[in-house]
Amino acid sequence: MFNRKQKGDNAERLACDFLRKRGLIIVQQNFRSRFGEIDIIAKDGETLVFVEVRLRNNRRFGGGAESVDRHKQQRIIQTASLYLATHSQCELPCRFDVIEASEQQGKFQLHWLPNAFQL
Repeated sequence: MFNRKQKGDNAERLACDFLRKRGLIIVQQNFRSRFGEIDIIAKDGETLVFVEVRLRNNRRFGGGAESVDRHKQQRIIQTASLYLATHSQCELPCRFDVIEASEQQGKFQLHWLPNAFQL
């Protein structure tokens, strides 16, 4: 039996594999700042992509994308801004994606939402 953290880590690992198969290059995982955390930072061509992975076991309260509310978006944007200020990739165009992960009978399903929100 996996605990919540293990399931979340597994969903993030699967999301990285999913993105790699679609041609993205993973730059960093779990970038943390005082504002929060970005699960995955990747490059899609010349675009830097900040990815939030949301695992939902139950859709009763909505899917993963709905859980990335305005407050969560602002925290991700602040964290991304700090990343850009401290890394040499600040001149690249950026976008914010969400990957919804759901688990059914021990198997994960992923739904990728490119450009899920903007500044």
